[in-house]
Amino acid sequence: MDNREYIVVTGAAGFIGSDLAGYLNGKGYTDLILVDEFDRADKAPNLEGKKYSFQVERDSFFDWLAENRPRVGFVFHIGARTDTTEFDYSVHERLNVEYSKKIWTYCTANEVPLVYASSAATYGAGELGYDDRHDVIPSLRPLNAYGISKNEFDKWALQQSGQPPFWAGLKFFNVYGPNEYHKGRMASVIFHSFHQIRRDGEVKLFRSHRPDYKDGQQLRDFVYVKDVLRICYWLMEHRPASGIYNLGTGIARSFEDLVKATYGGLDLAANIRYIDMPEDIRDKYQYFTEANMQKLREAGYKENFFTLEEGVDDYVRNYLAKGAFYE
Repeated sequence: MDNREYIVVTGAAGFIGSDLAGYLNGKGYTDLILVDEFDRADKAPNLEGKKYSFQVERDSFFDWLAENRPRVGFVFHIGARTDTTEFDYSVHERLNVEYSKKIWTYCTANEVPLVYASSAATYGAGELGYDDRHDVIPSLRPLNAYGISKNEFDKWALQQSGQPPFWAGLKFFNVYGPNEYHKGRMASVIFHSFHQIRRDGEVKLFRSHRPDYKDGQQLRDFVYVKDVLRICYWLMEHRPASGIYNLGTGIARSFEDLVKATYGGLDLAANIRYIDMPEDIRDKYQYFTEANMQKLREAGYKENFFTLEEGVDDYVRNYLAKGAFYE
């Protein structure tokens, strides 16, 4: 192995991981080690045109590191099992907890800075709010196996005396944007709304099953993936205090607003129909999420975020309407 310094991106064939590889390319970084399961044909377009040095299968990654001993300068651990309808916790435990521990251990032993993906799913129904204070994390009650696995790793990371020289766990809120074509049911509401508009001329949204929320007024902190990429890069460049950070916009918006913005990107008037929520997710559904972004701001991140309307308009016009990928 040569003396070049590499950046590792796990989950590199997926939505955020492939966008991050493209963003790093745009910043001049092409010595990338991309890690994922690369056997899915529907993910292959996400990596077309990307520049990188190595593509390594997820399950053989640690053997590959031991054999090749690359000089790694930074790790973005974005890969995870993100399916919130996967109720078998052992799947999430293996991929989201145990695998992440191995990444952490490698970064600690080799003094490699680390940014990893946590999730706003760790906050559960929001009984304790959406503050990224470390003292709150052990008391959080996630609503599904995915959220539990993410919180278990956050708790574990905070207990470690051995740490990477810099690390940040990012609690992604509702991220949307290009390169989520492969995600099926787990793709963003914007993605599904766009295709419903094209197919049916209307968008179906879940009715509220709580009296304190009107239909379509369930609220989420929707964050455009381009803001996520900027923050990941900023953390690599500036390395503020290590810890767990929220990554949303700090402003909750309704699903109705989201769908109207999607129609706006197509220059059409909104047509929304409300349907019952599937029973398998009804008791695990978040009605409100809003990131407290004070910690990241105080760490020095000054950039403005895309508004919902700006982000959705860019996504619809420049990607979905063209079937285009982030490069």
